[in-house]
Amino acid sequence: MVFELVAVVLAGVAGAGLMLLASRLLGERVPRWLVPVAAGGAMLAAAISNEYGWYDRTRGSLPDGMVVASAVEGRHWWRPWTYAVPMVERFVVVDAAGLRANAQDEGLYLADLYFFGRWRATQALQVMVDCEDGRRADPAGGDGGEPVWREVGADDPIVASVCAAAA
Repeated sequence: MVFELVAVVLAGVAGAGLMLLASRLLGERVPRWLVPVAAGGAMLAAAISNEYGWYDRTRGSLPDGMVVASAVEGRHWWRPWTYAVPMVERFVVVDAAGLRANAQDEGLYLADLYFFGRWRATQALQVMVDCEDGRRADPAGGDGGEPVWREVGADDPIVASVCAAAA
């Protein structure tokens, strides 16, 4: 976050500097009020670029064996440009390299999921996936009880990712 703040401030300084240079090259015929406008525009462009680039940077830094199962895009009134081009706000990753097959039931796998969100801490969760019946369940709170299965179908992004990785 600190690096992004520094990048935005440097973009503002660069925008103002470029406008001052253009003013000097054009013989001071450029209105002086364009200097802070250029600085603000450069800062806004840098902030928007950081927001849109977050998903690709984060996804690119994932280790091998991690598969993006689902990405959620968002639109907000305080970011009017997201109505034209939606921004990925959060996504779910399956650790395909770490799948664990059940020894008793064929087609049943235990998978680690990671939930990434912009400006949020990463969260981890283990789920069981039944590839035969297209369902998944969270392990029952660590108390050894039976999991509660949810019929989500084979087209559920998490079920589809786990079953594709297991195949």
